[in-house]
Amino acid sequence: MILVHRDRVALVRTSRWSLRCDTRALLVCALLALLTICATILAIGTGTYELSPLDVLRTFAGKGPPGAEFIVLDLRLPRALVAVLVGFGMGMAGAVFQSLTRNPLGSPDIIGFGNGASAGALVVIIFFDAGDTQTAVGAVCGGFATAAAVYLLAWKRGVHGFRLVLVGIGASAVLGAATEFLYVRADIGKAAQAATWTIGSLNARDWGDVRIGVLGLVLLVPLVLAYARRLTVLEMGDDTAGALGVPPERSRLVLLCAGTGLTAMAVAAAGPIPFVAMAAPQLARRVTGAAGPNILPAAWTGALLVSAADLAVQRVTGSALLPVGVFTGVAGGVYLAWLLRGERRAERL
Repeated sequence: MILVHRDRVALVRTSRWSLRCDTRALLVCALLALLTICATILAIGTGTYELSPLDVLRTFAGKGPPGAEFIVLDLRLPRALVAVLVGFGMGMAGAVFQSLTRNPLGSPDIIGFGNGASAGALVVIIFFDAGDTQTAVGAVCGGFATAAAVYLLAWKRGVHGFRLVLVGIGASAVLGAATEFLYVRADIGKAAQAATWTIGSLNARDWGDVRIGVLGLVLLVPLVLAYARRLTVLEMGDDTAGALGVPPERSRLVLLCAGTGLTAMAVAAAGPIPFVAMAAPQLARRVTGAAGPNILPAAWTGALLVSAADLAVQRVTGSALLPVGVFTGVAGGVYLAWLLRGERRAERL
């Protein structure tokens, strides 16, 4: 094995394969992972039964205070893990979609794929009184049905980013209306349950939700990473990608399915948490200073954003009952206004 450093790039070569890594991106991922772990430990220790970070770590080792094991491992740890898994998946999905559309507005919650997953899960919750597994299946089916519809409607000698965003925004509006109709037709109890879920909440998460998140990441993250180089080439345009030996439509379709699956997994585990998929890739690109989709930095940025939002909800409100989607929605709106203000000052708007 040979390790070569060239400026910001690390090359690892063997007789059979080679791996090219941006050293700054790797350092950013390590720092983001560390910050996510710190936010998770602080969130686990927050609550009516307050625990210090050292007590949380001792509890993991089986040496915590009396009663802490049940609170940490059974009540709070699943919620914290769901926050990390959902944020990771949403950040990665946002990077995939924004790269495919070559548009910062091309995140799954803007172009309707998240709404499709939500609508599918709502149908199962309201009409079939579903549990966790059935809700996950409904979210996946709704997400893929929406992706197929948007893809076909945007097709015209191929699918280009601008058409995909426009068709997706239209599909999002239609799905939003369909969701409101489901609320009107539903029983009051099920409607209240569905309304709480669609805000995007980490309340009452359990190990079943953790399993949904882990399964989605285990199946889809390797696929996205395997196609990451193709995603970078697709950003240069279909003609260039074809000339470099990358089949544009087939690669786009595989990545579209993988991003839709990640979105559906996140929605199934915690409901639609707004703005994370849109903000995480943009923040990751600014931190790494690297061109391209920044798949892993965006994923870890999403994990940090959701974990930090969960911690902030519990610390600021003094309760874990406020849905984290409310906090990310407000923070995302402020972030979007700040971006627009910067664009206006730069006279690009």
